Amino acid sequence: MYVRNDVTQIRRNISEHIGSKVMLETNKGRQKSMVTSGTIENTYPAIFTILLDAAQGGPSRTVSYSYTDVLTKNVEITVFNN
Repeated sequence: MYVRNDVTQIRRNISEHIGSKVMLETNKGRQKSMVTSGTIENTYPAIFTILLDAAQGGPSRTVSYSYTDVLTKNVEITVFNN
């Protein structure tokens, strides 16, 4: 069970880093995970968006995650220091 204040704190922390480079580790289930990097684009009341870096000359794309994904550790975010 999560506490609303925890989600609010996560939202506030992510909002402080809009425009920052981040590394994402997403849990794909069955002990599989994917590590990508990108930039925090925007935050919304229930989700936040990240512009992923272009992979091998392909187009960059935007993905969205909910704050509960971070709370439940399905997504782990590491902010790079500028």
